[in-house]
Amino acid sequence: MVAAIGRVIAFLREKQILHKVGVAISIAVIAAACYVLYHLLRGIDLDKVLEAIRQTEPRAIALAALFVAAGYFTLTFYDLFALRTIGRKEVPYRTAALAAFTSYSIGHNVGASVFTGGAVRYRIYSAWGLDGIDVAKICFLAGLTFWLGNAAVLGMGIAYHPEAASSIDQLPPWLNRVLAFVILAGLTVYVAWVSFRPRRVGRGTWTVELPGGPLTLLQIGIGIVDLGFCALAMYVLVPDEPNLGFVVVAVIFVSATLLGFASHSPGGLGVFDAAMLVGLWQMDKEGLLAGMLLFRILYYMVPFMLSVIILAIREIVIGTRLKRMHRLADALDPKPVRQDPTPG
Repeated sequence: MVAAIGRVIAFLREKQILHKVGVAISIAVIAAACYVLYHLLRGIDLDKVLEAIRQTEPRAIALAALFVAAGYFTLTFYDLFALRTIGRKEVPYRTAALAAFTSYSIGHNVGASVFTGGAVRYRIYSAWGLDGIDVAKICFLAGLTFWLGNAAVLGMGIAYHPEAASSIDQLPPWLNRVLAFVILAGLTVYVAWVSFRPRRVGRGTWTVELPGGPLTLLQIGIGIVDLGFCALAMYVLVPDEPNLGFVVVAVIFVSATLLGFASHSPGGLGVFDAAMLVGLWQMDKEGLLAGMLLFRILYYMVPFMLSVIILAIREIVIGTRLKRMHRLADALDPKPVRQDPTPG
């Protein structure tokens, strides 16, 4: 049975059917989101949105910025955890933090984060002798942390408040609660599976040893903390009335984030926004849009600009050091001056 499934997957990969299906799903998600957004935003008054932004308390914006900073700080442990898992303990935390912050902030904005973020990571980690395979392993383990954290947050949040998910997927609350328990059961089985003995995925040099049980729990914890800070940033920016509670906003926020991630659109643009507007339909649309715009500025635009500046400075510093090294090498080992032969 397992061999048959493997042959089917190999056939689908050979014919690039999985890639085509993924592209088709992304296009369908984006198209559906655009359709929903068009109908939701037809009656929006732009002046009211701008007024809602101006009326947002500076304290709320500062608190949201603090939560965003805490979220990005937690993201640095995605890469640090992955580096330690693949045995590259010589790479210091500051390098992991630089790679994580710049790769995620650029990947979030440009889109196709697996490729754009991977390219940024390779540029930084190659200075420490890591090759493309090492970077691919880091991306895989960081992605695994992200998905495990999402599964845990969604599973616990929907199990506690299934009505929050129903506002997006339109399924009955009892069915959402069942699906939440299925997700949590799947997480439990996965933790048990990696706890019994070492587990590996991939082939040859692409083989990755999965973290064991205790480390997987740490992995899940990192993902939960990261998403928790991001959800808190959104929670303090959305309208106070009606007060739906943090759990409801967190479940809808994580669901919207996953839909935006699945669409591969830059920053989940359109898809994330449509899901938030549908999920938080009880809130004033202009006020909610104002909160979402402020969140995008804090979570996407500011880190993106900082990353571009940091990487530009880094490249200038590296280029300057290389020029100095070349000049020093030329000074220590001058080329012999060529003399013309004297006529005989």
